[in-house]
Amino acid sequence: MRAFMFIALTASLSLSAANVLASQEVTLSKTTIKSADGTEVPVTIATPAGKGPFPGVLFIHAKRGWDSAEENHLRDLAGQGFLTLAPDWQSGRFIERWPSEHNPETEMDVEAGLDHLLSLPTRCKQPVGVVGYSRGGYYSIRLAARRGKDIAAMANYAGHMQNPNAPEPAQLFSIAPEVNQITTPMLFLIGEQDFELRRINGGRAFYALWERGIPVEYQEYPMARRAFDFRNDQTPEEKIAARHARQRVMDWMSKWMKLDDKMRCKG
Repeated sequence: MRAFMFIALTASLSLSAANVLASQEVTLSKTTIKSADGTEVPVTIATPAGKGPFPGVLFIHAKRGWDSAEENHLRDLAGQGFLTLAPDWQSGRFIERWPSEHNPETEMDVEAGLDHLLSLPTRCKQPVGVVGYSRGGYYSIRLAARRGKDIAAMANYAGHMQNPNAPEPAQLFSIAPEVNQITTPMLFLIGEQDFELRRINGGRAFYALWERGIPVEYQEYPMARRAFDFRNDQTPEEKIAARHARQRVMDWMSKWMKLDDKMRCKG
């Protein structure tokens, strides 16, 4: 199956846009917002240097929880020019890191993050991008199924394309129904040595989206393991894969958000 998917390490990506704001200072701020049921949700906002408005990106973290790796990812996105907001969908509900089960109530917290991002005065008044990591990928497709008009594009690192609470046969042989509902362009990124089930899961989502004519690309990284972009024991290949992945996401967002060559919203 994997031989037919989009697997490319190319030099054709625009390198000029990658360096536009990478060296400039990023500002991180923290606040809390209210979910639909009144839960207080901590959020982190990374603001690019310079004067806005900036294209907005919602970052949805993995079930491993919020830590410095996620904060660094936000800095990377803001360094590229994206006003990035990340809701912590765990700590507001006192959920321990690495939960096995999915708590549907936390989807309200992620959606509250989207609403807050849309309300920021420094955001361009246009649909935003969504970057999901692992379990965050499931939140992204759930959100896109409900709020597709607000989302220009998605990029998912090893995104979970099935309900984590679904029984084992569903995990092995099917994908979440939202995959067959969304119309948002999606980029899927995963290491070649990530869990086989996650690769299969993502591969089925790739085919399902492509069959319906939804813009989708599947980027697989040779010799890269799970969490290749922030592992403490990164190999030289994984370090390159991490840089390439950040570039791919930036270009994907720029394309579907219709940004100019300075990563600014047109008009």
